[in-house]
Amino acid sequence: MKVYFLVFFSIVLLVFFSTNYYILHRSVAAIQGFHYKNYIIALFWLIVFTYPVGRILESVIPTLAPPVLVKIGSIWLAVMLYLFLGLLLLDILRGIYALSDFHFLSFLAAKRPLLIGIVYAITFVVVIVGYFNAVTPRIKQLQINLPAEKRILRPLKIVAASDIHLGTIISNGRLKRLTTLINSQKPDIILLVGDTFDEDLGPVIRNNMGEQLSTLKATYGVFAITGNHEYYGNVDKAIQYLQAHGITVLQDTTITIDGIANLVGRNDRQSIRFLGKNRKPLEALMKESNQSLPTILLDHQPFNLSEAQNNKVTLQLSGHTHHGQLWPFNYITEAIFELSSGYLQRENTHYYVSNGYGTWGPPVRVGNRPEIVVITLK
Repeated sequence: MKVYFLVFFSIVLLVFFSTNYYILHRSVAAIQGFHYKNYIIALFWLIVFTYPVGRILESVIPTLAPPVLVKIGSIWLAVMLYLFLGLLLLDILRGIYALSDFHFLSFLAAKRPLLIGIVYAITFVVVIVGYFNAVTPRIKQLQINLPAEKRILRPLKIVAASDIHLGTIISNGRLKRLTTLINSQKPDIILLVGDTFDEDLGPVIRNNMGEQLSTLKATYGVFAITGNHEYYGNVDKAIQYLQAHGITVLQDTTITIDGIANLVGRNDRQSIRFLGKNRKPLEALMKESNQSLPTILLDHQPFNLSEAQNNKVTLQLSGHTHHGQLWPFNYITEAIFELSSGYLQRENTHYYVSNGYGTWGPPVRVGNRPEIVVITLK
């Protein structure tokens, strides 16, 4: 496992610093001859190092690590992406001009500093708009009418949130807005569909976020499952922290909600990698349920959707994808997952994959909205 992470992070750091070198190398054309050029280059690398240095300090000496380093560095991750895409597009167009007779592209050579400046301006606008988008969640409403054989005594109002990523970036202010938003829906049941925490539990404990989590109120209680990020940190401590603040964590568990519906919560797929044990098969979990009642399945990563259909699950709730979070990564999540975002029905099985409430890395969303999901079973 340690070798796997060493190789993984080595590749990530190589890509990270190579991308930043490319951005700087292409950008210096816009500041050639500028008196303060060296100072600008030094400032560039100072910003680049804020995220990795902040993350290292956060894990080694958490009480002294300034959160501002991680926050500045996380914003830079989004800036880096769109600067890279914009400058790469200019290089591609310049290559086309050099290899062709497209004289209308001659301005690419004559106006290079101006074009680089335009790329920077567009990038900053996109990131600023993406930040405000990321902190403005929507409420997604969905009604599901059940077939006669799964009829319930009364409607069940579910409020679900996934991928909150509580930590240094998503802290008390965002959490308070979330709990207020959820409680305002007057839910029968609240479901947290994994990645409640962003790896390190330290900032959550230091900022006493559990006190705010404990304000979540629903008729039948608050339930959660683990996501991959709980395993990246300390999954046992994450579970203990949730349960200490009034949230029931379902670990390959099936329960019945007041004779209305079954609730099945699966451990995240990462359990095999981090704990060395497979999660319980869905077929076995379903045998523990009341087959005459509708079944709600919580499974953080939306892989193998047919498994729920084959086991006659009524509703599967997932998250994990963030729908790419930053365009154009949504094309990657759409290629990987059968359902990257939103609602799908297959026969009598319904699926909803949430974009999530929080963010991972940069607190920026481009091309999708954060959300909580309100689902009424009737």
